[in-house]
Amino acid sequence: MKKTIIIVVILLFQNSFSKPITETQKLAATCKVWGFLKYYHPNVANGNFDWDEQLFKILPKVEEAKTDIEFSNTIEKWINSLGKVKAYKAEILNEEIDYFDKNFDLSWTQNSELFSKSLSQKLKFIEENKIQGKQYYVEQGIEFRNEVEYAEFNDKDKNFRLLLLFRFWNYVEYFFPYKYQMDQNWDLTLIEFLPRTINPVSETDYYLSLKEFSAKLNDTHALFGANKLFDIFGRHGISFDVKIIDDKAIVTGFKNESLCKINDIRIGDVITKIEGKSIGDLIKENQKYIEGSNYTAILNNEYPIFYSRTDVSEIEFVRNDKTSKKTINKYEYKDLNINYENKSEKYKFLENNIGYANLAVLTPDDVPVMMEQFKNAKAIIFDIRNYPQGTNFAIAEYLNPEPKNFVKSIDADLSSPGRYIWRKEDTPCGKINPDYYKGNVILLVNEKSISHSEFTAMALKVAPKATVIGSQTAGSDGANYRFEIIKGIWTSFTTYGVFYSDKKETQRIGIVPDIEVKPTILGIQQGRDEILERAILFAKNGK
Repeated sequence: MKKTIIIVVILLFQNSFSKPITETQKLAATCKVWGFLKYYHPNVANGNFDWDEQLFKILPKVEEAKTDIEFSNTIEKWINSLGKVKAYKAEILNEEIDYFDKNFDLSWTQNSELFSKSLSQKLKFIEENKIQGKQYYVEQGIEFRNEVEYAEFNDKDKNFRLLLLFRFWNYVEYFFPYKYQMDQNWDLTLIEFLPRTINPVSETDYYLSLKEFSAKLNDTHALFGANKLFDIFGRHGISFDVKIIDDKAIVTGFKNESLCKINDIRIGDVITKIEGKSIGDLIKENQKYIEGSNYTAILNNEYPIFYSRTDVSEIEFVRNDKTSKKTINKYEYKDLNINYENKSEKYKFLENNIGYANLAVLTPDDVPVMMEQFKNAKAIIFDIRNYPQGTNFAIAEYLNPEPKNFVKSIDADLSSPGRYIWRKEDTPCGKINPDYYKGNVILLVNEKSISHSEFTAMALKVAPKATVIGSQTAGSDGANYRFEIIKGIWTSFTTYGVFYSDKKETQRIGIVPDIEVKPTILGIQQGRDEILERAILFAKNGK
């Protein structure tokens, strides 16, 4: 009788201090706890539990909790059911580790506004006594593995929608090196998109919310895909390439020249409207769905602005100062028959004994012969407005008198997910070479310079007389990891961090040109390469 009275008194005492808790608050906290336990709890991170099933079991109990105390009790009982966590004595390391902690923050586990003191203590104990062995769900690299695979993603099932969001959010939370550079705090992004996951107003809005969610990473490597997005944006695209300048789309080339001739599409045509909407308005409407580290990179991604659900579109365009309208055909990707073979010259001499190398087609095997031909060139222009073929280290050996450090990288610390470690050593570029090339080295970059292109520019930029000419690059350096979150739903993002050798960022910023040059509408119409022209001018007079 006395014991019953004590329990009742305790419950009354607790309830007098409890606070109501919203569904979004509960599920946001559950997402964070679920991910934390997945990568930290020794009995979970080693694969002892079907972790998706554990989520499906705890969600109804979380839904029943009406107050912060009830929620904390629910989560604490769940953690208790996972088995005892043994305290361990941390090993004293002989070497000093250079940690990168800008992403690392587990202070949320001590949120007294939401968690009971007992629950916070339990979470802290798990953090301090985390798994010591190999991670079951992630490999060094990063590669996510051992996730339960499902025959299909059931988007009508709230639990499946939450599972997708929880997986996605925690992948980024612990394994995206540039999380700290996002425009919006990642916790706030979770809170923002949970309502659209719990009660989507429509199937369309749900899939668009996931596309928006991905764009919040502010990473040009990021990309979210699902077949139903093609049903929303359409599967029919344009047969030509465009560049956005001043909220207009200028035709710069052809994906399929024969198809373009059918509609008399010409390089230099200035498209101002599609289906009566201005290009500027279309950009504003769709920008939130387009992944990109910076605005330049976003504009370079023509999807979804130029796609539609029909195989024709009406455009308004300007040619020879005359504004006209016409209907153009659009095509599914398979029907464009794009020939990706690049028949451009690998290298050649331009006027005034200036060497030019196109890194899109140049291979490492070509470098020795090329550099022998260019050894007396007035200057060498390396065009990196493309995706190079791994020539950076080979070229750098000819441009430097000695090895040069050009990069510092960070890798995920799988013993403390969310934390990163600076690599002890990154491979330098160049070698001892007293007979190195001593002329001007000119690097051409633009928004198409992404990832390995930017890495290449970083390597060649340390040459003694290097100058970068062009415009802002895509701002996404490091490994691009593409994977399925769940059956039929795939994504990608950068999984290790790349910085300059002095630890300054390249992510989002990109490679900053020493001389900024942007193509103009008139220049495109005249068939000029204004960036290359400026490089030749610099090669001639050094300014």
